[in-house]
Amino acid sequence: MKSVPLKAYPRTQTRRGGVKKLRDTGRVPAVIYGRQAKPQNLEISAKEIGDLIHHSASENLLVDLSVENDARAKRLALVQEIQHHPLDGKVLHVDFHEVAENEKVIVQVPLETVGEAAGVKTGGGVLEHVLFKLKVRCLPKDLPEQIIIDVSHLELGKAIHLGEIKVPAGVELIGDKNIPVVAVALPRAEEEVAPAEGAAAAAGDVEMIKEKKEEGEEGEAPAKGEKGAKPGEKAPAKGAEKGAATAEKGAEKAGEKKPAEKKK
Repeated sequence: MKSVPLKAYPRTQTRRGGVKKLRDTGRVPAVIYGRQAKPQNLEISAKEIGDLIHHSASENLLVDLSVENDARAKRLALVQEIQHHPLDGKVLHVDFHEVAENEKVIVQVPLETVGEAAGVKTGGGVLEHVLFKLKVRCLPKDLPEQIIIDVSHLELGKAIHLGEIKVPAGVELIGDKNIPVVAVALPRAEEEVAPAEGAAAAAGDVEMIKEKKEEGEEGEAPAKGEKGAKPGEKAPAKGAEKGAATAEKGAEKAGEKKPAEKKK
């Protein structure tokens, strides 16, 4: 990565009110830290840092920072973090990490993909980014702005792992080489169809079992002393049988003749 020049000024206003006034003048508060010197509060032009970010592929910037009235003419630094306003996206604060030209640094580099995956184009799959940034170790001059991988050969159900990614010379990828970085998977809606159909089939099985059980209950042999129902007829309820038996008995009693009275 090629370093770009950036002008900075020592900052004395550190409280909230002073920082607000600083932003109103078109400058942004910043801080620089590293092994070679103590942390120092700085201020930089909001327009200059905004232009650098706009013309860069990512916010990984290597700058030759020249601080006004500093003993060193230039200080090589990486942009460690940029804080943005949540609504308008304006830069609110910048952290610089001072580095040496011969000192390797560890940085998170954005991952970008090119091409249309075969599994998406012909298989109806979806390209999933498992990782959006990759951790690399290299010298500041070898630091890439971003890492680009071609996914056009990626079939449905396949993935590109960390160990399969090619990086520029002098750059080392940090992490488990077997970790998937990009994969082509089935759409979630299609994955959920199979379990739903299986659940419906299971519910149908339960209903069929219940229906057979009810048929078995109706076809059970009658208890001792009870008449079985004719084929195709339902057995009468127990209450109905009892009432019919009582009525039949009463009718028999009514039909009986009274015994003749003995003559005196």
